[in-house]
Amino acid sequence: MARIVMKFGGTSVADLDRIRNVADRVKREVEAGNEVAVVVSAMAGVTNQLVKWCQELSPLHDAREYDAVVATGEQVTTGLLAIALQTIGIDARSWQGWQVPITTDGAHGKARVEAIDGSLLIERMAQGQVPVVAGFQGVEPARNRITTLGRGGSDLSAVAIAAAVQADRCDIYTDVDGIYTTDPRIVPRARKLEKISYEEMLELASVGAKVLQTRSVELAMKQRVRVQVLSSFEDKPGSLVVDEDEIVEQPVVSGIAYSRDDAKVTLRRVPDRPGIAAAVFGALAAANVNVDMIVQNIGADGSTDMTFTVGKADLARARVTLERAQADLGHEAIIADPDVAKISVVGIGMRSHAGIANTMFKALAEKNINIQVISTSEIKVSVLVGVEYTELAVRALHTAYGLDGPG
Repeated sequence: MARIVMKFGGTSVADLDRIRNVADRVKREVEAGNEVAVVVSAMAGVTNQLVKWCQELSPLHDAREYDAVVATGEQVTTGLLAIALQTIGIDARSWQGWQVPITTDGAHGKARVEAIDGSLLIERMAQGQVPVVAGFQGVEPARNRITTLGRGGSDLSAVAIAAAVQADRCDIYTDVDGIYTTDPRIVPRARKLEKISYEEMLELASVGAKVLQTRSVELAMKQRVRVQVLSSFEDKPGSLVVDEDEIVEQPVVSGIAYSRDDAKVTLRRVPDRPGIAAAVFGALAAANVNVDMIVQNIGADGSTDMTFTVGKADLARARVTLERAQADLGHEAIIADPDVAKISVVGIGMRSHAGIANTMFKALAEKNINIQVISTSEIKVSVLVGVEYTELAVRALHTAYGLDGPG
């Protein structure tokens, strides 16, 4: 007997027929003798609509009220799935984030999980009941307010709950049957990976791969939760996210990721003095704006240009923050460009192989794709290019690194 957390994304619970399909999958695990907890997202498209309503009312809305609105999608799904399970003879009960409780900090809209008490869930599972838990939700105890964990936060909920109940595995069901070398919609010859390391999956998720949310992989790596990504619609083996030492052959490059969710911001003629970077990025951090790629030009005439990327969703907040801080920062202008894409090459084998970045730059040059910004880590190289080159760049790099599968 195993203890399993099963997580179903928005497309898996998009309508009543798909919710019945999910209930049948859960029933199979229960009848196999396993203890099961389920984590669900909102039905496909629901969260987007809720977010849109908030943004139409006020682009700089109160984040606490935003959370109160967007958390409702998961509440509907938990109740519907619990009813579907009860209808086919499975003892099930819906749970909201505050009932578990999943306690978080107060960063509304992108809250971090601080603690989960899994004792009640373990007790119910031992009694044969299936808890159906709302993903994406938490509670901030200081003010007793609902919080949400950021887009894709149901993955984080599932991994956190799996850690809290000491699950043997966390199964993430989605509309794809595993983790691929890149997006199969762009590269039909992309290959499915049987296993991928936590580190590689973390890098891929952080640079745009939509399969798993970044913080969920981070938590899985920290808590050593075995994660399996598999399809809600087909009975096929999935892809396992595991420790690096479980992977016998480590490829030089495991995958190519892309993101169109970034915007480039340039501060023109910032005073070139000690502490200016701390002042710029301190102001953005205080406004809860995450910054990714950073480039600072060589100073001349006592000033410098500073370029960085932020999420498109944070662009308005970043601009307002920098405009308010203009007197302190002293920059002459803010130039924002949302029409960019981040393309990344990821692989553990980069640690021991030279020339990975050069292969990337050469492949892009051959396609006449200009690189605007470059950033690297131990197992990743990322570049920023014009958004219109996204698919061309991904295809070129997938071929350049020998990742294409059979035609």
